[in-house]
Amino acid sequence: MSVPFLSLQEANAPYMDELKAAASRVIESGWYILGEELNSFEREFSDYCGSRFCIGVGNGLDALILTLRAYIALGRMSEGDEIIVPANTFIATILAITQNRLKPVLVEPDPRTFNIDPERVSRAIGPKTRAIMAVHLYGQLAAMPELAAIAQARDILLIEDAAQAHGAMRGGVKAGAFGDAAAFSFFPTKNLGALGDAGAVLTNDDGLAERLRALRNYGSKVKYYHECEGINSRLDEIQAAMLRVKLKYIDDEIASRRRIATAYLDGIKNPKIRLPFIAGAPATHVWHVFVVQCEQREALQRHLASRDIQTLIHYPIAPHLQKAYPDLHDLSLPVSERLHREVLSLPLGPTLRPEQVVKVIVACCEF
Repeated sequence: MSVPFLSLQEANAPYMDELKAAASRVIESGWYILGEELNSFEREFSDYCGSRFCIGVGNGLDALILTLRAYIALGRMSEGDEIIVPANTFIATILAITQNRLKPVLVEPDPRTFNIDPERVSRAIGPKTRAIMAVHLYGQLAAMPELAAIAQARDILLIEDAAQAHGAMRGGVKAGAFGDAAAFSFFPTKNLGALGDAGAVLTNDDGLAERLRALRNYGSKVKYYHECEGINSRLDEIQAAMLRVKLKYIDDEIASRRRIATAYLDGIKNPKIRLPFIAGAPATHVWHVFVVQCEQREALQRHLASRDIQTLIHYPIAPHLQKAYPDLHDLSLPVSERLHREVLSLPLGPTLRPEQVVKVIVACCEF
């Protein structure tokens, strides 16, 4: 019995008839870009998250890039300004900053939660700081009340990279509704995944929403009239229709992920393996991935592979050590570097069978 990390075929199988019907509906409509499916999904997803506006875009990276570009256009920041960002995030968070010719200020995480440390954020704020970009890494909410208080006190923006945290909640507030703006990815492996690339930005700011709608569509509100330099990044009708189907079931899938995560937390007993730490109530974590730490990560990964258990590493190289960013190589970020050396993601998905969960637990205990 093998244990795949995540089977997208199995994950989408329960909704296959609805997905096919949604695709047929779009095909038969003859309208494939910026139509009623997108309008409906934007309304449904913003309602789900508790935000006024949702602007669908081509992917999660574009959601981040366009959010910062819109703020530049609105005069909230300018080239050379600084954005505070976690040092141990996925590269897309950094790319969005540098592609807008802004400067990333990398801040170490809390070593227990892997999320950005508010105390270090406070110390990192300088005269050119314009925003904090908080990442809800692995599905656990960052310390948003603390970060919001810091941002408000310093009069800077708070932006959420919520690409891994659809549905995570604290105090009745969901990911995407804490900050001034939030970027989501709907990459197929996400808790709410499309059947291709897709993304969105959430905000309560009328002006930001209006600018984002123009930026995603060649800088145009009215066809062939372009008020700013935009790009082509539109969440298409097929993907919007797919997401509308899957949004109906996201809470059930989150519940399945939490059951598996609880089984791992209760069952894996091995001093060599450090289990994830939940900073708040269970609802603050939606378990996009289940990440353990092990000083002998490669040996653990080989051991699990020998038992036909697939694992992944999120992520093997810290952003400041990537070849893409030679100017950051001299930074000393020991917490992040240790995490990137030691983290390993175990299989976790809504279709994982009980016997597969037990197999992972037994294999981890035997290591």
